[in-house]
Amino acid sequence: MKFLDQARVYIQSGAGGAGAVSFRREKYIEFGGPDGGNGGRGGNIIVKCVDGLNTLIDYRYQQHFKAPVGTHGMGRQRTGADGADVILKVPVGTQIFEEDNATLIADMTEVGQKVVLLEGGNGGFGNMHFKTATNQAPRHANPGIEAEDKWIWLRLKLIADSGLVGLPNAGKSTFLSAVSAAKPKIADYPFTTLHPNLGVVKIGERDFVLADIPGLIEGAHEGAGIGDRFLGHIERTRSIVHLIDGTQEDVVGAYKTIRGELAAYGHGLDEKLEILALNKIDALTDEEREEKLEALREASGGEVLAISAVSKKNTDQILYKIIASMDGAKQQAEKEANADLDQNWTP
Repeated sequence: MKFLDQARVYIQSGAGGAGAVSFRREKYIEFGGPDGGNGGRGGNIIVKCVDGLNTLIDYRYQQHFKAPVGTHGMGRQRTGADGADVILKVPVGTQIFEEDNATLIADMTEVGQKVVLLEGGNGGFGNMHFKTATNQAPRHANPGIEAEDKWIWLRLKLIADSGLVGLPNAGKSTFLSAVSAAKPKIADYPFTTLHPNLGVVKIGERDFVLADIPGLIEGAHEGAGIGDRFLGHIERTRSIVHLIDGTQEDVVGAYKTIRGELAAYGHGLDEKLEILALNKIDALTDEEREEKLEALREASGGEVLAISAVSKKNTDQILYKIIASMDGAKQQAEKEANADLDQNWTP
């Protein structure tokens, strides 16, 4: 299935049906009177988060969604039928924006979550509704409320626990294939990965979701290379695994390039927990490996792991650090929740 993480969609709710003007005229009925029914309500436009989807590709082939109008009211006190709702099914992690692509309407983060984007118009009252003691034969009815319409943007941000970043050919896809059942495309040329890939990693009794995004280059935030549009898929992650290609000469320059792009993108990516690893150490001599590890430690000011995604050497060290970051985030969330309870508690 082709990957699509952004789509522009036109939506229109259903107009309400008009009320009816009708009078009861039946043989042998002494007293007649108004009996026009109300119009039916128009259909709503609803977005629903469902399981089993990981792309917005369906909205490439259909961009217009219009809910049915309500049926008009009829005589003999018959109310018109309501228009059926139109439901837009989206994957977990989809955000819905107004036409300006900046104003957030809803963030769909849980399976089963529903949001009404546009409500259908109410049906108009029939003349039976207007009957009073002083107006026993009203000859007017209300029209239904008109439909609403607008353009919206759907933007998918994958739900993952950790994300892989690095320059092209840093070994991100190889790492993902080594630690999970995912089978991303792997080749010895830049930009092999053209869209994000997800893999479920199992280690011990734990499991988590790891995201691999296309490689970044200097100037990605300005559109260079594939650009930084796919960085949105790791905004929700708890940690970032930063892989450095150990076979290149300037490992410090590679590190600073990616850190600069994360900072330029914003949204807190440069503040997330970073797990830094020098990859492809099986292609280095011991002296080269230690020299580059020391240079990266000095540049990053933290720990640097030495791994080989191809041979799976030391890859479990990264996985355990990701698990630790998940546990730390969970403990922090529980601590904040307990603090809120303590503040709100009153005897």
